[in-house]
Amino acid sequence: MNYLFVFLILAVSSIIYLKLADKFNIIDKPNQRSSHTKVTIRGGGILFAVATILFFIFNNYQYPYFILGLSLISIVSFIDDNITLSSAIRFPFQIIAVGLLLFEIDLFLNSNILWVIWLIISAVGFINFFNFMDGINGITGLYSITVLIGAYLLNLKIGAVDENLIIYSLISLLIFGFYNFRKKALFFAGDIGSISIALVIIFVIFSLIKVSEAPIILLLIMIYSADALMTILYRKIILKEKITDPHRHHLYQKLVDVKKMSHLKVSFMYAFLQLILFVVAYFTFRLEFYIQTIIFVIFLVFFTIVYIISYSKIIGKSILAR
Repeated sequence: MNYLFVFLILAVSSIIYLKLADKFNIIDKPNQRSSHTKVTIRGGGILFAVATILFFIFNNYQYPYFILGLSLISIVSFIDDNITLSSAIRFPFQIIAVGLLLFEIDLFLNSNILWVIWLIISAVGFINFFNFMDGINGITGLYSITVLIGAYLLNLKIGAVDENLIIYSLISLLIFGFYNFRKKALFFAGDIGSISIALVIIFVIFSLIKVSEAPIILLLIMIYSADALMTILYRKIILKEKITDPHRHHLYQKLVDVKKMSHLKVSFMYAFLQLILFVVAYFTFRLEFYIQTIIFVIFLVFFTIVYIISYSKIIGKSILAR
């Protein structure tokens, strides 16, 4: 009954937000980096933030520092969706949010300072990678659902986080999907959506790794991370572009723009590849640390090669020959 109540609250919230966003002109206009051609409501991912607040209220106010950080970053991201903010404003709040997340799971005060700095850099990097990857209908929702279902199943064995945090987030993603998993989306996640759900994923992944001491769990976010990181390296090293400039060089964008694949087909493909990696992680997370490391490196090298070959075939020339 509790889940049904949460579903109803989020469903009603989605309708209210759709009407308010339309009234106050909270929209996404197509530009040079867009994959859509019509004006669409932006910020529908506010449902993800609302879901975590509902979790906090209905589950004995758990994880207050994490929820505080997520609330801060959601507010800043929503403002950024409507009034573009500079990175000098956004990044400090992202660092604060990640710092509160690490404090919540006892990785801030009880870890070496260099390790904490590395975790903050990695988490902030992933949050922005996740945001960069939010460019076609369905990709953020389907990918996040795949990751969180995998995390939920692992959590049943590891017991690192309250499962309701994952379930509430999945409910919000399904409702969001009703509006977004379409040829012509009714609304987009916006920065508030991609960044807030990325923070939830980081919190769950870090918690699982801390309790299980299984680095192979990082496979749960490899597909997004590989595309985003390889695209940055390609733009920086090969094209000599500023990585902060707008672009359409992600592999998923090339599949849509050059190969003319549908948004949802590409999104399902990314989700399916991530599902395969979850299966690998699920059956290997109890192996010896060094074996997990070897498996992780093998997949990292494999997807790097796949990226280079796929990208080269799509653009008709080797990306290493530029």
